[in-house]
Amino acid sequence: MAKVVFQNVTKQFGNFKAVDNLNLEIDDGEMVVLVGPSGCGKSTTLRMIAGLEDVTSGQIYIGDRVVNDVAPKDRDIAMVFQNYALYPHMNVYDNIAFGLKLRKTPKNEIDKRVHHAAGLLGIDDKLDQRPKQLSGGQRQRVAVGRAIVRQPYVFLFDEPLSNLDAKLRVHMRAELQELHRELSTTTLYVTHDQTEAMTLGSRVAVMKGGLLQQYDAPQHLYDHPRNVFVAGFIGSPAMNFLDAQIVERDGGLFAEGAGFALGLPEDKAEQVKSYAGQDIILGIRPEDFTSEQMTEDGHAAERLTVKVGVVEPLGSEQVVYGRLEGTELVTQLDPRLNIRTDQELVLYANTNRLHLFDRDTEESLLAEKPVDEPTAAPAGD
Repeated sequence: MAKVVFQNVTKQFGNFKAVDNLNLEIDDGEMVVLVGPSGCGKSTTLRMIAGLEDVTSGQIYIGDRVVNDVAPKDRDIAMVFQNYALYPHMNVYDNIAFGLKLRKTPKNEIDKRVHHAAGLLGIDDKLDQRPKQLSGGQRQRVAVGRAIVRQPYVFLFDEPLSNLDAKLRVHMRAELQELHRELSTTTLYVTHDQTEAMTLGSRVAVMKGGLLQQYDAPQHLYDHPRNVFVAGFIGSPAMNFLDAQIVERDGGLFAEGAGFALGLPEDKAEQVKSYAGQDIILGIRPEDFTSEQMTEDGHAAERLTVKVGVVEPLGSEQVVYGRLEGTELVTQLDPRLNIRTDQELVLYANTNRLHLFDRDTEESLLAEKPVDEPTAAPAGD
């Protein structure tokens, strides 16, 4: 096992910066997820660790060794690709054993490792079959097995579940979590799926345009997004954003906009009092609306009225798309509520869960220090 550290790492393709001054530390045995939209630099970051892309500037450490100029085969990493990359003419056993055979590992050791990996992944009865005889999930297990037998310092996963159907993705996520608990190998996992990021990572690194936006524990990332991008990217349905102004009235502060005036709790009011009279961006997650005037923790919620557009019943909840004075608002509500299209729906917003952002910088006005923020210092320094 080994710690992985990016220290001021930049990758340029001509004048285009795919990754810009990245500082990131992945602890020994930790599973970290890189998440972001297409083109954000996450796969380029993974390929630089693997040695498939050169580093333009900065340093990458695996353990206490700078690996910028180390050949991919000598980095002690194993990579699992989106398209499985299996050899169609080989059976499962030989696909898993292929890398070990190249390294001239003794046959008895190969046999031991292959059977151990196949047992962990539940494919020990498929060793004689070829990839075309397997389902997509089984092929992905073979690809993971090929990585496991190498006993690497670091696992790299490049969107390994994106070719699977939704039900199988959920199942494979659980299997990967269990596998990581079993092996405790340092892992970097790349995905564009924020659900995968939240469920798999002990920490999540959110990227946009080659820049690291936030690096944090999943729940802290969700509860305390550092800027509008992170707030909107993490969470489904996405956070609602409303134009608002901080207004001082009746001895308190309010976030006011078209169709709403939400009183700010004391702790939030204290943090944004210098913004009185200024325009801001107000963020409210869909689940932070209710039909009840009191929140679950006994605080009074603030009333607003929404004109209902589309209602999506999902069994455990219903997602309601409405408009608040011309602004679209998405809410998640109790499925037992009888809500109809074109209805004037009275809702209450939990003001303890409001998010407030600077209008110009889009940075949070309520930002907190991340949990276990990495120092980006290499091991042993």
